[in-house]
Amino acid sequence: MAISPIGTGGNDYSNDGFDGYKPMSDINVTPFVDVMLVLLIIFMVAAPLMMVGVPLQLPKTTAAKVTPPKEPLVVSIDKDGKLFIRKDPVEEADLIRRLKDLRSSESDTVIYVRGDKTLEYGKIMDLMSLVGQAGYGKISLVAEGATAKAAQ
Repeated sequence: MAISPIGTGGNDYSNDGFDGYKPMSDINVTPFVDVMLVLLIIFMVAAPLMMVGVPLQLPKTTAAKVTPPKEPLVVSIDKDGKLFIRKDPVEEADLIRRLKDLRSSESDTVIYVRGDKTLEYGKIMDLMSLVGQAGYGKISLVAEGATAKAAQ
């Protein structure tokens, strides 16, 4: 308990040896807060050091390593009707054969078809038909996002 002054004499405590002080019933929280802040800092510094881990000898595995994602398979047709697989030009006669070769190494993949906006709809549908003949069942068309001005 803490004690506080009550003024100058004239009360019952002046002769009890308190010399003008009486017991105070309030708790002084300052030392408690100081200790808590010090403990908080100690735990903040020590916590990352405790998470290093236990030294172990891990077993060997024969599982295949995870391969990074491959570049998407994109077939494009420009305004002149020239065909491209990814960025490589390809003739229309060789397109199905080249796509089948890629399908054997990259099975069950989505193929993206890009076409110049000035092309006729039929040319892009012909390209999609060729891609389907190569054995791809998942075909997606790629379009450019609309700008705010075009949406108005």
